[in-house]
Amino acid sequence: MAEKTSFWSDFKTFIARGNVMDMAVGVVVGGAFTAIVNSLVGDIINPLIGKLFGGVDLSAAKVVLTAADEEAGIAEVAIRYGAMIQAILNFLIVALCVFAVVRFINRLKDKMKKEEEEAAEEEKEEEPAEPSEEVLLLREIRDSLQK
Repeated sequence: MAEKTSFWSDFKTFIARGNVMDMAVGVVVGGAFTAIVNSLVGDIINPLIGKLFGGVDLSAAKVVLTAADEEAGIAEVAIRYGAMIQAILNFLIVALCVFAVVRFINRLKDKMKKEEEEAAEEEKEEEPAEPSEEVLLLREIRDSLQK
């Protein structure tokens, strides 16, 4: 009969796995990285784009469908396309940075793998090659004829 494990011991085993810890670190670092990218887009890229388009604040760009009327209690209804453009820029910059990091890591792994293969190849070259079946058979025949 299988031994029952407690919920907490199963949870501790799950949390202790390397993949879960790696994922947790990735989420924390990703959150911090997102703040940097948001600042890059909002504080540097969008003002430059706004300058190109005549000094417009891109993140505040919108098309007003219904103007706000405080007396009637009507809130403004608008399509905020500037915020959408900013979100797209954020996504593209994050994707580009993640691609660059993954590409760098993959190149490092490929380089390490190539170095390991070269070291293994050098090791093979240093060891004398095992004689083939024919050579072993011929030696056996030679030795028996000498007797």
